[in-house]
Amino acid sequence: MHRRLIVPGAIAASLLLAIPASAADFTPGASGIGDPYYPASGNGGYDVAHYDLRLKYQPGTDLLEGTATINARTTQNLSRFNLDFGLTVSEVRVNGKKAKFARTGDQELEITPAAGLPKGADVTVVVRYAGKPSELKVNGYTAWHRTPDGGVAAQEPEAAVWWFPSNDHPLDKATYDVSVSVPDGTQAISNGVLRSQSSKLGWTRFNWRSNKPQASYLTTLAVGKFDITTDKTEGGLPVINAYSKDLGDNAGAARASIERTAEVAEWLETVFGEYPFNALGGYVPNVKSSYALETQTRPFYSPAAFNNGSNTSIVVHELAHQWYGDSVSVHGWKDIWVNEGFARYSQWLWSEKEGEGTAQELADHVYAQRPADDPFWTVKPGDPGPDDQFHTAVYDRGALALQALRNEIGDEAFFAILKGWPKAHAYGNAKVGDFVKYAEKISGQPLAGLFDTWLYQPTRPEAPAAKAAGLTRSSAAHTAEPKSWKKIAATNTVHDHGHEHEHGRKH
Repeated sequence: MHRRLIVPGAIAASLLLAIPASAADFTPGASGIGDPYYPASGNGGYDVAHYDLRLKYQPGTDLLEGTATINARTTQNLSRFNLDFGLTVSEVRVNGKKAKFARTGDQELEITPAAGLPKGADVTVVVRYAGKPSELKVNGYTAWHRTPDGGVAAQEPEAAVWWFPSNDHPLDKATYDVSVSVPDGTQAISNGVLRSQSSKLGWTRFNWRSNKPQASYLTTLAVGKFDITTDKTEGGLPVINAYSKDLGDNAGAARASIERTAEVAEWLETVFGEYPFNALGGYVPNVKSSYALETQTRPFYSPAAFNNGSNTSIVVHELAHQWYGDSVSVHGWKDIWVNEGFARYSQWLWSEKEGEGTAQELADHVYAQRPADDPFWTVKPGDPGPDDQFHTAVYDRGALALQALRNEIGDEAFFAILKGWPKAHAYGNAKVGDFVKYAEKISGQPLAGLFDTWLYQPTRPEAPAAKAAGLTRSSAAHTAEPKSWKKIAATNTVHDHGHEHEHGRKH
């Protein structure tokens, strides 16, 4: 509301000067970080450096109690700021002083500190909370999996809202300490390295640490009864894999796949460069979903992923994301091709290595299977829209774009790009356009037209574009199905998250 002051100009000026500068300059941070696909995700006005989560979880009742300590730095003069969170909050302190707080919308925790926070200031926020994550619905669904012996947080593009307050968008990555107390005989699995484990009065506390920047949706928690295997890679990385004790007939296939994690990671280092983190592993809780997720250092796998036997290809996909998606994260969710196109192409390269079909043969098969009138070609991997963010086209057409690039610039430049990109943008964020510029720089060739054809045109690329990419066959009848095809196709539901989001179903 604006009031008009009907006073002489000099008096008006003196009145304005009388208003303290702090009151005039401090404004609320934005309630979203500015992602057009998910306007409510993330927040403005600050950057988080570190999350310290101290939690207690009751598997029998799904009650989660927590204290989150957040170290952040302001990016503007803040009078108020938001965190993304949905559980019940009992107290908030900012720099040691009690702060006012209110819940707005489905996922906004609006915090008003006792005094304004100047730009560039280091800020410590403490949030005490409790609730049952499985009962929390945001946009009509819950990202928390209830299991017979506990619960699991693993979802994309949002997961944190259900179990800890955060700036919930990949643009604001941070390091993490996750300390979880659970009843004796139960384990708590999270990201990174297990720093310590101790028991007292019937409770066991697990202390996990992620020492590299990590997006909030890639931060995971799994509480239950697991069989845990530990190992080290040749380079000394700790490997921790965890399997629910109630996986039934899928237990053997899950182990046969995930116990190859170290082998797959070492091979991926030859393709993408040095592994970017200090821990490795995977876990399979007893959940009813069918998808997998590249939770940082320790991917989540649904038991259903192994219904038809072992599938190393899904492990290749999720571990490839450690470079493409986790270390180098999307700038905005429209940039999802920088994650998924490369994870799918890594499966093609694994097939090539295993002698089960070259990347070119897989590209031929994908192209031939999809006639020009297939809606598949209307999805633009470079900007698919929120409803089609996880559409098969983002994966398969996204991989076709990479095969087209490989054929255009040759193997030497192509593999130099695959290895150089994660190093050039390590622990940061990037856009599709950034990759195009990087590929042009390394190859020395103009590539905007090629990427426009394969990533942005809502039609099937025909000759001469298809011919230039080596995709000259027009009928699936003329292409033999590569041996690896069924196992790769079985991972098409890898991100079929089984919920209806406000922006549509994820595939």
